Amino acid sequence: MAAHDEQIIADLGLRRESARSLYDYPNVIRALSVLCFLIAWEIYGRRVDPLLLTYPTAVVQAAFALITSGELRRQMADSLTTLALGFGASVILGVGLGLVMGRSRIASAALEPHINALYATPQVALTPLLMMWFGLGFTVKAVVIFLFAFFPILINTASGVRNVSASTIEVGRAYLASRTQILFKVVFPAAVPFIMAGIRVAIGRAIVGMVVAELFTAITGLGAMLTLYGNLFETAKMFVVVIVLGVLGVVLVRATQALERRMARWKETERAS
Repeated sequence: MAAHDEQIIADLGLRRESARSLYDYPNVIRALSVLCFLIAWEIYGRRVDPLLLTYPTAVVQAAFALITSGELRRQMADSLTTLALGFGASVILGVGLGLVMGRSRIASAALEPHINALYATPQVALTPLLMMWFGLGFTVKAVVIFLFAFFPILINTASGVRNVSASTIEVGRAYLASRTQILFKVVFPAAVPFIMAGIRVAIGRAIVGMVVAELFTAITGLGAMLTLYGNLFETAKMFVVVIVLGVLGVVLVRATQALERRMARWKETERAS
């Protein structure tokens, strides 16, 4: 029957082919947009004082020099090590404490004043004090990254736990689930979208914290490279570091989104419906 109906529609000429649109090729649009930007930057950048602005071909040459010398790899490895430690600690403690605050009114009432006060305090203002306590090495950078990333994760996790439907928890209790089972098999999965949203926000803040700490210490890392090449007026090499930081942020956010789709498949199904 379906084939017969299709034949009738074709014979009568009732089917109209939809006109092709440029929006059917979004990747082509993105590529053309980036290409136009790079061409305009190249043309304009060559007309500006190289101390103030560079251009893409000079950035590529500077990147090649930094890669072949091994400096970019060494400094990036140092930055990524501190980022992994500080951000990992913020995720573990932020999610854990957020679950406690979301489920316990006593813990929430006791900790909220301190959390709100620390979150409202600019972490940059605490960096000199942290340098006095922890010195200028690896530890202070990890602590600064932790402080920058911790609060968005904590606040989003606590909000997600509080927003879990009471009926969902009642279903778990009806099946005689223990408090631990309700927490990890009902509450935590339901709060995953909130948690991952907090982690996405925290990634950007963690990278900012990493650069801030390295700018203050100016010893190792990508932030130290920014300080060094800024003092030497090597603009092209500064742009290499800035682009690396931007790419790092995009890659980490994309990885977080992929992890969220894997952990909260029910949410993707709900959106699709």
